[in-house]
Amino acid sequence: MSHLIAYYNYWVVIFLMVAGLYVVIAQGNLVKKIVGLNIFQASVNILFISMAKVEGGTAPILVEGTALYSNPLPHVLILTAIVVGVATTALALALVVRINGAYSSVEEDEIHEQDQSF
Repeated sequence: MSHLIAYYNYWVVIFLMVAGLYVVIAQGNLVKKIVGLNIFQASVNILFISMAKVEGGTAPILVEGTALYSNPLPHVLILTAIVVGVATTALALALVVRINGAYSSVEEDEIHEQDQSF
């Protein structure tokens, strides 16, 4: 039981990954699929941040008496991933707006039906 409590952040990551993947697979609405991808991406970010944390580690500044340092590189990479994720989400939403203008729908099934009729 103590393992479940000690690693609760990994359980949260697993739950978010499964929830995001389910939304992407189960939903036909393109906007909901984008939200599912964002949930999945957030879970990956949380996973990397969780693994980067060092218990008892300090900032990587050379100070006497400190032997354990925390590496700031994973946090910087996740910050970059967040910025790229926001830009990708903006592009995906812009594409959904264009698809809605062309097909008058954001539902995947309706778009396929209209595409088959051409």
